[in-house]
Amino acid sequence: MGISERREREKLERRKTILACAKELILSQGVEHINMEEIARKAELSKATVYLYFSSKEILLNEICEDAARNFLYHVKPFLDTGLTGMAALKCFWGGFLELFGNSDEMIIIFKVRNYLNSSLPVFLLKEQSKSQHVDEILVAMGKLIDQCKAEGFFDPNLDSVTATRLLLSVFSITVEKAACIPLEARKSPAFIEEMTNTFQIIIRGFAGDGVDRSYLNIAGV
Repeated sequence: MGISERREREKLERRKTILACAKELILSQGVEHINMEEIARKAELSKATVYLYFSSKEILLNEICEDAARNFLYHVKPFLDTGLTGMAALKCFWGGFLELFGNSDEMIIIFKVRNYLNSSLPVFLLKEQSKSQHVDEILVAMGKLIDQCKAEGFFDPNLDSVTATRLLLSVFSITVEKAACIPLEARKSPAFIEEMTNTFQIIIRGFAGDGVDRSYLNIAGV
């Protein structure tokens, strides 16, 4: 390995270290209570070095959110372009959420960071000025699933897809904020999963069109 290749690898590893340390601080202290100096100290780097990689706290947070959102999309995207019905794809989407939610802190990181970056907003906007491509992809994917369920007759054709997507994201946000207060293992408990699923189920059934059998809108048992 040449000198230039070694340097590039070292830069990549240093960047990963900074992001990993920032994530740990977010989970232990909260986004609003950390700063670049603390991140540098935990990464055992100078603050100037951290600023060479991330010119501001907001840019660093956006990158963290991007990584977490990319991981989420990795779990759910395979189900979104396979010719499934809207409801089948929505079940898979929910299943991917539960899998990631129960086995890592990625979902908590996404919502903690996004809530911090949009602290004045009660819910997420679909047209916010954002540099987070993968978070935006999640929003678009959810909107497409809702549109597909409308086209297939499961959801009310007059349902506003933007409002529906924002509502679902608000439910996710509240759930994740609640889960942030309990240990990772406790999030896997059947009772907690059932509570989350029932809440999401109520929202989904509220989207149903006239005459639709609500039993077709069951997302449990993914």
